Amino acid sequence: MTTELNFDRHINLADEKLGAEAIFATDDFFADKQRMLKTEAAVFVPDLYDDNGKWMDGWESRRKRHEGYDYCIVRLGLPGSIEGLNIDTANFTGNYAPSASVDACFVADGQDPQAETQWTEILGSESLQGDSEHLFSLTDNTVYTHVRLNIYPDGGVARLRVYGKPSINWESISAEQEIDLAATINGGRAIACNDEHFGVMGNLLNPGRGINMGDGWETARRRTPGNDWVIIALGNKGCVNRIEIDTAHFKGNYPDSVNIQAACVTGGTEEQIQAQSLFWRELLPAQKLSADNIHNYQEQVNTLGDITHIRVNIYPDGGISRVRMFGSVSK
Repeated sequence: MTTELNFDRHINLADEKLGAEAIFATDDFFADKQRMLKTEAAVFVPDLYDDNGKWMDGWESRRKRHEGYDYCIVRLGLPGSIEGLNIDTANFTGNYAPSASVDACFVADGQDPQAETQWTEILGSESLQGDSEHLFSLTDNTVYTHVRLNIYPDGGVARLRVYGKPSINWESISAEQEIDLAATINGGRAIACNDEHFGVMGNLLNPGRGINMGDGWETARRRTPGNDWVIIALGNKGCVNRIEIDTAHFKGNYPDSVNIQAACVTGGTEEQIQAQSLFWRELLPAQKLSADNIHNYQEQVNTLGDITHIRVNIYPDGGISRVRMFGSVSK
């Protein structure tokens, strides 16, 4: 088991918010397979039971009384290369899967695997522990559309996270086409921030509007001078000419104002990009924000040419739901 990948800074291709779906399981008698793809962390409700027994937040099969093992096939929300896996057995103690492996495949044209589909093992059998996260770094650059989680012989898995990079045919996007360069579905990633006490930074790039305050980025109340910030890597180098900041559901806790810096980063690593970002050019001068509102900026956006990263500064603290960076892809 290795943990070299910074998992929190990569896109979970198996997130149901991105359209991931558990399309088949050999058995999900105790807990429905789709629960394994929920965005939020698994919970345990002590006194909750259903017709089949104890309700569990994850995928759980019956006790196997014959040869074989159980498996679940997941259609990824976004096709892409897989750089890491998290097999999480949170809250499963006497009923967790003792071991697991993962296979993957690519099926074209939005189809699902058939009997003749060829699968590739991307993670060999690994022992699992109860109520634990199991992180695995991978080095495969192959693009996949589906994964198959095999558990030996049966049991429960709370969450399956499949971290990677979406596969996008940038050549098919014309230079005249407007695209949200920061969106998760276009490969955008939130890679650093100074605080995410109430809501994680990756939420800023999710599809659609936020469903509540938890579906956004929110910092703790600041009690010292300064401001809070988040750094976002765009999915592709491009020129931004329109910006949208959404404070959906943030009413008594939205930031007073926001400004955005940007740069075309050509070297260095993501671990030290925070220091670089202090000196990036201003893409969006300071703008006042309002509660529970979509703020659109076009005339206010400075022309900087091609950029790859942005730094969103909020003053002094608070929460925002979404950040959209509309522009054209650099050819």
